[in-house]
Amino acid sequence: MPKTAIPELQTEVPKPHPVLGCLLGAYDYSIIGEAGGLTQFGVHIEVLRPGSKSSLRHWHETEDEMIYMLSGEVVLIEETETRLCKGDAACWPAGAATAHCLENRSDADASYLTIGTRNRVDTIHYPDHNLITHKDGAARRYSQSDGSPYPERTSK
Repeated sequence: MPKTAIPELQTEVPKPHPVLGCLLGAYDYSIIGEAGGLTQFGVHIEVLRPGSKSSLRHWHETEDEMIYMLSGEVVLIEETETRLCKGDAACWPAGAATAHCLENRSDADASYLTIGTRNRVDTIHYPDHNLITHKDGAARRYSQSDGSPYPERTSK
C-alpha cells in the first residue's frame, strides 16, 4: 500500500448554523481518508482552537464516530463532562442515542483524529435544540424532534 501524504491543514471559518444561527468557533482540518482513496469511512485530523466547540451536541442513527486525541485537551460533553487528553479515545456507535460534542476550554490548540462512517443517508439528532437533520448526500432537511418542520430562522 502506498504511503499517503497528509494534506495541509485547512481553516474552517466560523459560519452560522443554517437553522439555529449559532457559531461554534474556528478549527483547522485535514481530510486524510479521501487523500488515501477511502470511500467507506472518513478520516480527518481536526485542530480545535481555544474556546471552540466541535459541533452542537448530536448523535447519528446510521453512522459510527470515533475520535483519538493527538495533542492538547478537550472536554467531552455528553450527559456528563469528561476530560480527554493525548492518547484518549471516544467512540459512538450508530444508533446509540448518546449526544456528544467536544469543547476546548484550555488556552492551547487540541488536535485529534476523527474516524466515521460516510453514509449517504443519515438522521442526526440534536436533543438540546429540538432539531433533527435528515441528510441525503449533500441535501439537508430539518425538522423538530416530533417530525414537524423546523421554524424558519429570521434575520435580525
